[in-house]
Amino acid sequence: MIILGLNAYHADSSAAIFVNGELLVATEEERFRRVKHWAGFPSEAIRFCLKEANCSLEDVTAITIGRDPSAKRDRKARFVIRHPRAAWSMWSQRSANKDDIEKLHERFEEVEPGVDTQMVQAKIQFIEHHRSHLASAFFSSPFEEAAVLSIDGSGDFTTTMMARGKGTDIEVLDSLDFPASVGLFYTAFTQYLGFPHYGDEYKVMGLAPYGTPRFQEQVATFLPIEEGGWYRFPMKNYRLDGGVVSYPDNLPTVASLFGPRFEEVFGPTRKKGEPLTQEHMDLAASVQRHCEEVIFHLLRRLHEETGLDRVCIAGGVAQNSVANGKMTRNTPFKEVYIPSAGHDAGISMGSAQYHIHCGLSQPRVPSLKYAHTGCRFSNEEVETFLKSEGVEYIRYESDAELYDVVSDALVDGKVIGWFNGRAEFGPRALGGRSIIVDPRRADAKDLLNSKIKRRESFRPFAPSILSEHVKDWFELDEPVPFMEKVFPIRPERHDEIPAVTHVDGSGRLQSVYADATPRYHALISAFHAKSGVPILLNTSFNENEPIVNAPEHAYACYARTSMDMLVMENCVVRRD
Repeated sequence: MIILGLNAYHADSSAAIFVNGELLVATEEERFRRVKHWAGFPSEAIRFCLKEANCSLEDVTAITIGRDPSAKRDRKARFVIRHPRAAWSMWSQRSANKDDIEKLHERFEEVEPGVDTQMVQAKIQFIEHHRSHLASAFFSSPFEEAAVLSIDGSGDFTTTMMARGKGTDIEVLDSLDFPASVGLFYTAFTQYLGFPHYGDEYKVMGLAPYGTPRFQEQVATFLPIEEGGWYRFPMKNYRLDGGVVSYPDNLPTVASLFGPRFEEVFGPTRKKGEPLTQEHMDLAASVQRHCEEVIFHLLRRLHEETGLDRVCIAGGVAQNSVANGKMTRNTPFKEVYIPSAGHDAGISMGSAQYHIHCGLSQPRVPSLKYAHTGCRFSNEEVETFLKSEGVEYIRYESDAELYDVVSDALVDGKVIGWFNGRAEFGPRALGGRSIIVDPRRADAKDLLNSKIKRRESFRPFAPSILSEHVKDWFELDEPVPFMEKVFPIRPERHDEIPAVTHVDGSGRLQSVYADATPRYHALISAFHAKSGVPILLNTSFNENEPIVNAPEHAYACYARTSMDMLVMENCVVRRD
């Protein structure tokens, strides 16, 4: 049984393939196209999946896509009647997208020329957007039974969905309709603060620790919490007459969502590139704090309805790692699982999982302990590329010698591009496509932001830490395999690792396990033996582009930045 899951004609398009219920590979189309958040038909990702599975489209049992155009038709109709102006803009934006979905089967000709497109059409299964999110979280988790929450901007006219997962079943308990949305609330304030692009919300999250939440009371009026229920979305505060997201040239573009009341309450909008003031930082802190309160409110309600101590979460809002790190301290849940691709790329995986388990009643397989499901390249392939470019390199036959050389360079303060094994599935580098630095280097944050990443100076960097040492460096000791949670760093450790300690004393950690990422674990262990610190600064291997995918991408990024060393598998390039 071969199931091909897709996220198509939606931001972060992707593909995943399952063989007999087990995930074989999954990857985002942007990694091949080199365009962030690419939103078209994921032809390259599909081609990669089929190649790795050594099969053709004829061999595929079913093709799932994480959306269902027929979902909530009656509620969509009522919204049109009540809000004709907003509805017209949204529907005009989505008409072309709807046509693309209806003709989806025809695009498979690009993947496999000569394929019977009617055969492909017969295999397509439409799975509701949020059910796909729910499945990606629950069926990837180690839990036999758990509460499940999907929360994002919007998908199939739903913004939030609560469920109970048990075995191979997901029982939806309740859902909230568009436009009431935590995601749209956060996006509107992100735009108001001068970050206009799709996916910029993480900048507000990173800015928030520089401020104090002194505007939280005013911010709360833009998304009031209802005791014992959901929350309200006062539409008079927002602009929806321009639609929400459109996809010109397969690029997700968000319409301006904040209304005049934003400026009435908080003053003039910050324009992109204008200086960030303390007021902006305090507003970011207030937005982040209220977002957390809303999420905790929903989780408390979900706990009341299920009585369970474990929860699985997915959706764009589930990428708020600061909120994620506070869940066990602010809700009754004792364990929280969030997949590596909790954002929309993950619905390719989730739609397939929903069909496999809920549709076909196939038994579950072991949980996903790793995110490395993308492209990989052998030493021979790396060498072929380097020779073709005339690049001098050394190949170390011994892994131990490689770790010794690289850890020496780290101790010497070098900035290293680390390209190893399969690429990660999701927005965060986890030791497969990473830039790594000694976390003791006090100037690393400024250096990386200005000379390597070329981004805002306030942005923090994450620590990758050996799992067995988390309790010694962080105040919480919970599994964080996908860098999905922010925890407080022990105060006595702040000065030891200044490069990964944010201004509020926190760090978005990745707990590194020997059985999940053995080579990355071995490298950090080699560094630990020499430095006494079981941590590396880890940031994604890219520079204002998607994370590098292939050797040519890695070398190009290394060549145009100030990195000191490039390591691709066992091949090392030095900037001497």
